[in-house]
Amino acid sequence: MDIGLVGLGKMGGNMRTRLRDAGHTVIGYDRNPDLADADSLAAMVEQLPSPKVVWVMVPAGDPTRGTIQELGELLSDGDLVVDGGNSKWTDDQINAEKLAQKGIGFVDCGVSGGVWGLQNGYALMVGGTDEDVAKVQPALDALKPEEGGFVHAGKKPGAGHFAKMVHNGIEYAMMQSYAEGWELLEKVDLVDNVTDVFDSWRSGTVIRSWLLDLLVAAVEEDPHLDKISGYAEDSGEGRWTVEAAIENAVPMNVIAASLFARFTSRQEDSPAMKAIAAMRNQFGGHAVHTEPPAGGDAG
Repeated sequence: MDIGLVGLGKMGGNMRTRLRDAGHTVIGYDRNPDLADADSLAAMVEQLPSPKVVWVMVPAGDPTRGTIQELGELLSDGDLVVDGGNSKWTDDQINAEKLAQKGIGFVDCGVSGGVWGLQNGYALMVGGTDEDVAKVQPALDALKPEEGGFVHAGKKPGAGHFAKMVHNGIEYAMMQSYAEGWELLEKVDLVDNVTDVFDSWRSGTVIRSWLLDLLVAAVEEDPHLDKISGYAEDSGEGRWTVEAAIENAVPMNVIAASLFARFTSRQEDSPAMKAIAAMRNQFGGHAVHTEPPAGGDAG
């Protein structure tokens, strides 16, 4: 099939390559002219045969909203827009409604696979009507792994991104569990080969996973992670997952805790912990540190 691809960064660029390797014609547009096949969004659309399919892979929020709005002016009845970024599912509903007013279809697609997707394929979680999904199915088949990795999560706009959002919330919790286990093993003066312990869990245990593989690769390069700062960002999807849990009265203790742990990682000295230390001192006379403990830091 012929497809337009907007956004040729780490994931978008690899997706273009994987699609082309499968025999599809891809016209890519990026603000970086060194990456682009067309010098404007309009030029990219012009090169596509009708009905046109354009896949958007730009940062969530205003960049995606702006791109889809512009595509709404460039595309026609029967064309299709796919949002493959990390948009919030509520944005999908708005974008789908606006495009539908002009007869343009919309598919939201949660994409997982990172920089490894080019080689391994991408896990794809799709939302949209059967008709719209069918229009882009050849590209979905090319992007997904050889076995599995694809789901039409629901026919309503936002179903794909909602599924991907929950996926990322689970990912937060899994990463936090591995990280806490690693810290405890590092802390005790008992286990000599922490990296080997984690490596042994990659076969035969119930906690084996690709995330575990990636952690082992990281600690093999830097056994005590001395080269990395203990600061972790969040993509936004962890927050949205917790927000959705609150809205639907679903208890989500572990995922919420893993999100808050990332917030803690950004504090050099926790104001909340200062308050706790002050209270402990007041009711029990417990020692208060005015400087970081020897050998440690304020975080």
